[in-house]
Amino acid sequence: MKPPREGEERLGFDPASRADASVHFIGHIRSDWREGDVPRNLPRAREEGGGNARIELNEGFAPALLGLQEGQWIMVLTWMAEARRDLTVQRPRHVDGPRGTFSLRSPARPNPVALGCVQITAIDPTTGTLSIDATDCFDGTPVIDLKPYTSRVDSPQE
Repeated sequence: MKPPREGEERLGFDPASRADASVHFIGHIRSDWREGDVPRNLPRAREEGGGNARIELNEGFAPALLGLQEGQWIMVLTWMAEARRDLTVQRPRHVDGPRGTFSLRSPARPNPVALGCVQITAIDPTTGTLSIDATDCFDGTPVIDLKPYTSRVDSPQE
């Protein structure tokens, strides 16, 4: 494991060694992105062409797509398996000074769960594949869950 950068702080243990629950991956992200060329976030991924992004569901999950539609926005929860899990304070390159992990969207966190809001561009219910407008995940990133984005529920009231 890489040593922390100046200003970063680590936990005294590996959170993976104290797991409280299990997670079953429902599928994987497929994209053109590899380590070293993944955009930092979804807006950048969209600017760079989206990465030929799609979600391939594991066997048995295709029926769960019933009710989703092309053009619909969904929330995708992914497991950032390669991310550090031991940082409580991080020093991102794009901001001045250290920040607490819970104040960042960095994948480095005790439970490396990422959340992205993407638009469905195509659905193939026979293969359980969703084409999406973009991803900021490596090819092969595990998918934990999909949820519909609903503005009246997911957007804070002004």
